[in-house]
Order: sequence, then C-alpha cells, then structure tokens
Amino acid sequence: MSAKKKDLLSSAMKRTSEWISSQEVSSDVTVHVGEASFSLHKFPLLSKCGLIKKLVSESKNDSDASVIKIPDIPGGSEAFELTAKFCYGINFDMSTENIAMLRCAAEYLDMTEEHSVENLVVRAEAYLNEVALKSLSSAITVLHKSEDLLPIAERVKLVSRCIDAIAYMTCQESQFCSPTSNNSNNEIVVQQSKQPVVDWWAEDLTVLRIDSFQRVLIAIMARGFKQYGLGPVLMLYAQKSLRGLEIFAKGIKKIEPKQEHEKRVILETIVSLLPREKNAMSVSFLSMLLRAAIYLETTVACRLDLEKRMGLQLPQAVLDDLLIPSYSFTGEHSLFDTDAVQRILMNYLEFGVEGVRLSNNGVDLGSDMERVGKLMENYLAEIASDRNVSLQKFIGLAELIPEQSRVTEDGMYRAVDIYLKAHPNMNDVEKKKVCSLMDCQKLSREACAHAAQNDRLPVQTIVQVLYYEQQRLRGEVTNDSEALPPQPPPPAAAATVLPPKLSSYNDELSKLKRENQDLKLEILKMKMKLKEFEKENEKKSSSTAMSSNHSSPISTASMDKPPLPRKSFMNSVSRKLGKLNPFGITPGRTKPPKDRRHSIS
Repeated sequence: MSAKKKDLLSSAMKRTSEWISSQEVSSDVTVHVGEASFSLHKFPLLSKCGLIKKLVSESKNDSDASVIKIPDIPGGSEAFELTAKFCYGINFDMSTENIAMLRCAAEYLDMTEEHSVENLVVRAEAYLNEVALKSLSSAITVLHKSEDLLPIAERVKLVSRCIDAIAYMTCQESQFCSPTSNNSNNEIVVQQSKQPVVDWWAEDLTVLRIDSFQRVLIAIMARGFKQYGLGPVLMLYAQKSLRGLEIFAKGIKKIEPKQEHEKRVILETIVSLLPREKNAMSVSFLSMLLRAAIYLETTVACRLDLEKRMGLQLPQAVLDDLLIPSYSFTGEHSLFDTDAVQRILMNYLEFGVEGVRLSNNGVDLGSDMERVGKLMENYLAEIASDRNVSLQKFIGLAELIPEQSRVTEDGMYRAVDIYLKAHPNMNDVEKKKVCSLMDCQKLSREACAHAAQNDRLPVQTIVQVLYYEQQRLRGEVTNDSEALPPQPPPPAAAATVLPPKLSSYNDELSKLKRENQDLKLEILKMKMKLKEFEKENEKKSSSTAMSSNHSSPISTASMDKPPLPRKSFMNSVSRKLGKLNPFGITPGRTKPPKDRRHSIS
C-alpha cells in the first residue's frame, strides 16, 4: 500500500472515530483490564491495535468477541485508557511521566505501522528521541518510570537508552578534580582539599531503584567518570535508602523481613560501588555503613571490606566512629563490638602503616601513630566500664596498641583504673595482668600521685610507681644542681639578697627536695607496716606453738630454739623493697658488728 493510500485510510478512520464519539453509538465490545472495564467500539480499536484484532479473530462466536480480557498490559488501566483515547483520536498530553508507560503499552498492544500510519509506537518514539532523552532530569524520570514496566521496557530498549543518555549528559555536566598518582605503588590518593562537591544531578539519581542506580554508575564510569567522584553520590543514596534503620539502638529488631532483605541488597550493592581510592569516603560514613551491615547481617565479605577501609583511614577517625554497637539483642554480650574494632586496628597496622611507609607523599607516620594511640586509649577507657567485656578481650585489644604511639601512659592508666573499678571481683593475678599493660616509667607526675593513693592497684604496682617517681625526682634534682653555674660568694652587704634567677632555682630545688622527702616517708611508712605484719605473723606462729606444747610432749632441745619465722608474702615484699634501695644507701658500706649497740635519741 502506497503512502498516499495510507494517509487517506488514516484520515478516514479518524473521521469515523470522531463520528462514533459524536453520535454516541452504543458500544459493541467490553474490555477488562485488571479490575477496570471499558465499554468501547470494535472499529477504532481494531484499526490500530494488532493484539485486539488478533483476539477478536480468534474468538469462536460473537459473544466471545464482545468481551476482551487484557490482564497484563504494562501500566494497567491507566495506560489502556490513554491508548483507547489515541485510537478514538482524542487529544491528550504526552509527558515524561507517562511516555514510558505509553511506549510499553503500545508495544504490548502491537500498535505499529503495520496497522495504522503514525501509530502510537512511532509517536512515542518521536517524543522520546526529541524531548524526553534530551535533558538529564527527563531521562532520569523516564528511567524511574520504566522500573515498573519490566521486562517489556528492556525489550524495547527503553532502559538501556535512558542509561546511555544519563551517562553521556552526566559526564558533560560534571566538573571534578583529577587524582594525584603515585609512581611507586600506583596508588591514587584523593587530596582532602580537592574532594568533589555534590553535583546537582546526584539528588535526582536517588529516586532510582538500586539495580538501575548501579547500572547508571557503571555506565558513567565507562565513559571516563573518575570513581572517587562517585563518593558524594553514594553518600546521598545511602542516606536516603537506609533511612529508618535503628542502628544506634539496642533491643529487638523493629523491621519486617522483606524490608530487611531489600535494605541488605541495597547496602551490599553500595559497598561494592565504593571508590577504591584512599580518602574518597569519610570515616564517619564508613562507620555508618558498618553499623548498618552488622545490623542487617550482610555477608562477611561486605563487613570485612568496610573494616579494611576504616583501618586504612583510622588516623582520621574519632571516638564515636569506633563505638559500634554489638546488636546481640541479648543481655549477655558487651555493649560494643570490640571484635570489629580489633580487626580495624589490625588492618591499620598491617596495611595503613605499611602503605604510608612505602609511599613518599609527606605523611608524618609518627603523628598518625600518636593519634591512633590516643584514639585507642580513649576507646579502651570507654569500653572498660562495661562489665561484660572480658579480661582477654581487654588485654588483647590493649596489646595491639603500638608502644611508640604512647608518649605517656596516662591514657592507658585511666583505662586500667576504670576497668578495675568496673570489675571489683578480680583476683590479684588478674589485676597484675591488667596493670602490666602500662609502663609505670611513662606516667606523668599527676598520674603517679593518683596511682600512689589508688587502693584498686596491686601493692607491687604502687611500689613501682613510687620507686620510678623517686628516681625521676632524684634525676631532676641532680640535673638542676649540675646546671647551676658556680656563683662567687656574695658580699657581706648583699648577703641576704639573691639574683632572681638563682632565687627561682633555689625555690625549685627546695620544692623538689621536699617532695623527695615526702616520698621517702611514704616508703618508710609502708616498710614499717610490712614489719608490723611480720611481727603479728610471728606472734601467731609462737602462740600456736605454745598451745601445741600443752597437748604433746616436745624435746627440750626444740624448746630452747626460737621458732623459725614463716616465709610470707610480706617478707618477700620487704626483701624487694630492700633491694630497690630507695634511700640511696651505697652497697659498699661494711656491716656493723653484732655486739655494737645503737641508740636512737
């Protein structure tokens, strides 16, 4: 059939449809679409819809031909109503909101050029190519509407065309920084000051379903979009799609199984799309994803990936980033997931420190180690108050903190003191294990003063603190006295007036001497208490011996000998105090004879 004849036939059919509508001719066919019913006329429908023509021709009698059921049309009754208007020649507006539905419905009803000139398929394609796919926001809207029209939307390649248009226009619109490459290990590090800002189109992409969102990002990267530039887009999408999860609460899960599965798939997909470049994502965002991953019980690989990423950026973390709830939903486990934090720290020690050491990008490894050390000491102090934290977990986590990262031991002492206070039923052996985590030589003067009066610490630890503090004071006094230059004897007239510098030295020296004397007195008092304990033990042993004399005969030789003192714990501590030499007695002095008497006046 020639084009001229097709145009004449089309105009004739249009006039016939208009006449049917104007004369209100009674309907001769009923179309059921889902729960809706449409009373229509066969002629306009058969002239444009190949599917309806096929159904009518296959009917066995007139009664079957008067009732048509179309249950699976894309878009449902709304889409069929628009196609019916098109068949009757009634004008309606095509827009980005309904074009995807019209295109899929036209394909389903077989409204092609074989049945009518400029049929709905051609009209819909023209609108897509000339209007809908020419702007980024319109293409995103069409793709979003196509998600409910699968699989026919894939068959007409509507989804793929929308994704290609979005990827092309996104790369044209976006402006982002270029990476700084490293020649030694080909690692790309995003500079903190040049992180890309959120583009205006990122908010529009958050309406997409996760599978469409993933395909769009893959297409964008295939066109040259830098992966680290996707960080803000992923953050926006995660914040919107994971909204409503109670990842900071304890107790029973308040989420439906179906919703939990959907959010689990979303989270695992987001983690798989995260940029591999260092510093592309903030530690706080990674911590939020890890909390959600533990809450939703994602795959182990997903959680380990997030822990490794946090470990690589651990120097940038704050305490709140590590306070990850355990989500055990029972009262038997600890409040925080210490195992996850332990793996994060191990990842930092294994990958982060080694990566910084191999690279030569001006990063100060010492300052990073100090920040990590302080962070972990604060974390230990935070979890120490939890009574469900076992001794093995506390010690295992504390032993991972590098010694070179701890300038002072005040943070570790604070964590140990809180742990001892929260666990009062520990025995002496366990207390010694906990106290062995800190080096008493690195305690500050304030911490030493607190530790010397801390009843929760074992006696051995207190003695070590006092001894090292005395040694430090003695060294300071010696250094100050050596640093003073020799002064000539002052004249008689100015004997009572000292220079200000020398006066300050003398004041400091006298202050240190007084503190030294106070420490000596404390050690002396402790030694006297130990001797009193020994005497009490001797009296108890002698009284038991006398009571045994009345009950059983004892030889005269054994009665003449004094009772041997028992080897007690206090005796061993006394001997150790004597070996510590806290009073500065030189070992070269001779022992006085036994028959020499001493008097104390």
